[in-house]
Amino acid sequence: MIKKLITLLVLLLGFQSCQIAQNSELFTIYLVRHSEKELASENESDPPLTKCGMQRSESLSIFLNDVNLEAIYSTDYKRTINTALPTANVKELQIKKYNPRDLVGFSRLLLDAKKDALVVGHSNTTGVLAGLLIGEEIGEIDLDIYDRIYQVVVSEKNGRIHLLHSPFTCKD
Repeated sequence: MIKKLITLLVLLLGFQSCQIAQNSELFTIYLVRHSEKELASENESDPPLTKCGMQRSESLSIFLNDVNLEAIYSTDYKRTINTALPTANVKELQIKKYNPRDLVGFSRLLLDAKKDALVVGHSNTTGVLAGLLIGEEIGEIDLDIYDRIYQVVVSEKNGRIHLLHSPFTCKD
């Protein structure tokens, strides 16, 4: 009888430990603004990256080389897609598009997916989205800033943000 009680207790504790482990999933979302865009482009609404922007995008890929990524998201613009492309190629991942006008809905999608991800956005969306992921208000990025990498670590719907700065400098 005592052996049965001990076995039952061990099974219950084991089951409870599994439930705790399932609920304590940890995932990380990296958010960046697109790399430098061509300001003199004829296509003002969707300009390509500059040579420096392409170099920065390659540098981002190198920075994320040892980071586990399960998903890559970008808005549907050349500059964001081409910022994400080197990383997507190295990681052999498809770039998924998101709507920058629905950041609340997209933040819920990211939190519900519970995946390590890279999100490429814009000066007016990247900081705001990072804030939504942790439940804090974070403003837009200045138009001349390209070196910020927001690292949002999420555990049990609680988020912590780390602001990293890329050491990248353009090579002419």
